Amino acid sequence: MSASAERLRDPQQRTERATRILDAAADLLARHGYRRVTIDDVAAEAGIGKGTVYLHWKTREQLFGAVFGREVLYAMDELRQALGHDPQVCLLHRFARTYFVAIANRPLLRGFLLGDPDLLGKLATSRDAARDDRHAAMARGYFQLLSERGLLRADMDADEVGYAYQATFEGFLRAEASGPAEGLERRADLLARTVRQAFESEPATPDGALRDLAAAVVALLTGLIDADRAESGIPRS
Repeated sequence: MSASAERLRDPQQRTERATRILDAAADLLARHGYRRVTIDDVAAEAGIGKGTVYLHWKTREQLFGAVFGREVLYAMDELRQALGHDPQVCLLHRFARTYFVAIANRPLLRGFLLGDPDLLGKLATSRDAARDDRHAAMARGYFQLLSERGLLRADMDADEVGYAYQATFEGFLRAEASGPAEGLERRADLLARTVRQAFESEPATPDGALRDLAAAVVALLTGLIDADRAESGIPRS
């Protein structure tokens, strides 16, 4: 066994090296796109041997999939932290605004969610079915929580609101891809107003009920984050 492989027996060193590999791959993907980046490039950027990369991820696709998976985790964790600081973020328009800004500030993530072929190559069309199912289940759970508390419009069921909301959210993201760099906060406010007017009711919700709802949404996000991290082999920050 090589000295490099032996050092990877230490969990902390393994985590630090995996993080360095992901950081290098993310930087290269942002600069050059999927088609032009090789494992050799990533290894050189990270200052390690090519074989060491394969100790963490067996294929180029697994590595780059983990890069984009980590971007999703960062955005979801930003949303989770916002919920911890302000329970009103659990309301659909605030939830949408927070997540929109988190994605818009991460070009790699925005490209992944929108299937940008120049950035992603074949990753744009090769999706993880199990991961997609988890994310869809989390979304359904979130909309069901809102519906049970009377926080969605009454003339649509939770699945209908969820579908229409997703279409609206993705439409704003696609417009963002070609929009100006300045004015993000203003566009995020516009998304929040659109979502509020289109999909929410206006009940008086006591602070205690909002805190309970926020805690339930945090639990949904935490379960999703932990499952995604375990499947992708993404180290904890």
